[in-house]
Amino acid sequence: MLSFVDEKTLEKVAEAFGSEEAVRIIEALKEVGETTDDQIATQTGIRLNSVRKILYKLYDHSLVGLRRSRDENTGWFIFHWRLQLDQLEGFILNQKRRVLEKLEARLRYEQNHEFYYCYTIGCKRIPFEEAMELVFRCPTCNKPLMHFENGKIVSALTKKVEQLRKELGE
Repeated sequence: MLSFVDEKTLEKVAEAFGSEEAVRIIEALKEVGETTDDQIATQTGIRLNSVRKILYKLYDHSLVGLRRSRDENTGWFIFHWRLQLDQLEGFILNQKRRVLEKLEARLRYEQNHEFYYCYTIGCKRIPFEEAMELVFRCPTCNKPLMHFENGKIVSALTKKVEQLRKELGE
């Protein structure tokens, strides 16, 4: 596993999938290795349908795996769930790549546009083209729009993009 995959990272990933309930489900899976959704619900006190919903979200991202067996009495399938910590690294790397793509797109947008702003709290920055159409008047408060220097935003985005590229080995 990579150095950034630890208990705290696992907890943050779990929170992203279903807040505190997902954290409790992952904790339960870590303790027992493999178990059923009924046993998880009983152990955590979380409603069974919530447990299943969170498990399927985690399964969709390969963070948990399942084994299926058939109950000999009822003929129903029983799903045995297990945590797949080896998949966590790949999941985090994919998420970081998605964030990097979004940050790079935002950085290009910030670099390629000139912005205007009325400096009123609650109003938005407006790109030059749109400000020109508005005759340099804020569409929200009607105050005059003035040039907005976005150098600090570009600098912060650049640092974050470089940091993520370094983490991803790009």
